[in-house]
Amino acid sequence: MSAKEPWSISFKCAIENREIFEIIGVSCFISPVAVCSGTQNGMSTTGDPENHYKLMKERYTGCNIVMGNLEIILMQHTRDFSFLQSIKEVTGHVVFAMNEFSRLPLDNLRVIRGNNLYEDRYALAVMLNYQKDGQHGLQELGLTNLTEILEGGVQIFDNKYLSYAPQVNWLDIVKDASLDELPLSPYANSNFNANSHFIDFCVPHCTLTSLEGQQTSFSVSVTKTVCAPQCNSRCFGRNPSDCCHVECAGGCNGPLDTDCFACKNFNNSGSCVLQCPQTLIYNKQSFKMERNPNAKYQYGSICVAQCPPNFVVDGSSCVRNCPADKMEVDKNGAKRCEPCRGLCPKGNHFISSNIGYFALNNCFYLLFFFAQSDPYEKIPPLNPEKLKVFNTVQEITDYLNIQSWPKSLSNLSVFSNLQTIQGRKLYSGYSFLVMNIPSLTSLGLRSLQKLNDGGVYITKNKNLCYYNTVNWMRIISSPQKQQNSRVIKENRKAEQCDGCWGAGPDQCVSCNKYSRGGTCVSDCMFLTGTRREFATKSGECLPCHPECKVQEGMKTCTGPGADQCVACSSLQDGPHCVSSCPDGVMGGEGVIFKYASKQGRCETCHMNCTQG
Repeated sequence: MSAKEPWSISFKCAIENREIFEIIGVSCFISPVAVCSGTQNGMSTTGDPENHYKLMKERYTGCNIVMGNLEIILMQHTRDFSFLQSIKEVTGHVVFAMNEFSRLPLDNLRVIRGNNLYEDRYALAVMLNYQKDGQHGLQELGLTNLTEILEGGVQIFDNKYLSYAPQVNWLDIVKDASLDELPLSPYANSNFNANSHFIDFCVPHCTLTSLEGQQTSFSVSVTKTVCAPQCNSRCFGRNPSDCCHVECAGGCNGPLDTDCFACKNFNNSGSCVLQCPQTLIYNKQSFKMERNPNAKYQYGSICVAQCPPNFVVDGSSCVRNCPADKMEVDKNGAKRCEPCRGLCPKGNHFISSNIGYFALNNCFYLLFFFAQSDPYEKIPPLNPEKLKVFNTVQEITDYLNIQSWPKSLSNLSVFSNLQTIQGRKLYSGYSFLVMNIPSLTSLGLRSLQKLNDGGVYITKNKNLCYYNTVNWMRIISSPQKQQNSRVIKENRKAEQCDGCWGAGPDQCVSCNKYSRGGTCVSDCMFLTGTRREFATKSGECLPCHPECKVQEGMKTCTGPGADQCVACSSLQDGPHCVSSCPDGVMGGEGVIFKYASKQGRCETCHMNCTQG
């Protein structure tokens, strides 16, 4: 599978096309470039090196824009990183640390936006990239097309074999920086010529010579410091007429807003613009704000007609989570942020090891939950009783990560109503992690139906059973991630277990026939019982309306409404079963008076009647 040329758009819904995130109903989320999520792991990794590499390759293969940080940590020299060559833009920061390979394979990276900086200062950090007891390590940066860093500086140090970093003209790359202000760290690398700091305007190739006399040729563009004074920012030549458009980032190959290498603000179908087409536009004739039929939403640096899965629409933007004063609302199959009426029915951002300090009254969803005690940080263990506050949680928007658990609890049933883990933010590529919990014998997540993004990491829980009976392929939504995003190992041996989320009919992942309140049953109470039921399309048994008359030998209702009864227990007003006829009730054409006929129907009084 290969990524397509930039700004080529396929309008066919297909999983194979990286430009299309997911089929949503009958419509597609279409991005003009292949977009992928970055990471926020810092210097930590989860899982063994082989799986860590597989997740990274899966994440970045065919990716053009990394939404977030690009973090390459602890990789051996034998790994093939050619899949990174498709990356052209990173919205956060780029960190390469403690790797052994000789060259950064980012030949097509044009722009680092620096929306999130490493150590609150650096957009690019390259450090400690050499083999401790060997001869392998970073020799070349390989960033031959990097022409702009919009925010933040550069840190490059302690790369034992790195030769060419100092010769790069960082003044031309880092935005609005002078030599004195440029936040470059000292170049504590062994192989470089300290007297040769910058290369000149090279067209088309430059040649650098290392201390060992080896020559390396590569093409590099200087797009700012050589520009004519008339140019506002960057240029594609030295003449005053060779200025890039003001909305360009990283340079251009012409003066138009469609000639940019990257966009300073937003890319709208190939044109760089200050803002995306707004959802409301002013009508000069009616003097009103009206819906814009050509509106698009801000998704990172791209204008899209529809936000991707796992994102929420807030005004004219695609956001991961609603702000504190808004709540998620489903409208026409899409999630939107709307102002809360009173208190918002949700938990705010939540990371805690002692939930005694946090109240979750009627909480519907969390951003993420990380459970771990730490005696060194004086973080006490979790209080089992206080964990019951999670009983109302139905959705976690980011991830669920459990690394410590009360010894008295053998399962995670405090999350028994949890239905969805969105995975908008991931923990080392995973949205559900359970590790090193010896007290667990089962997971107990009977309601969990979907992981919209991210994988499953369940390991070293020596007494855990039932994990092998869960159909993770059905729960993990992304088809591309089902194979490589499940790390389930070093738990209790499957042959020593039986079972689902746990033992009993209330721990099934799905039911053979019907379910009632989360418990699997052989049949609904269609024909028996004092309170009859009907079944939804998903097989859930729900009670008939109280005004439905119990029918012997046949179904009592077809749905939950008073208009879906087979017969009425009291009276019938039109299609609805009622306990009494309307008497002096305000209707669309005035006050309504009705009387009960001998047949038990509510009939309208004569028009000359005034009081019923």
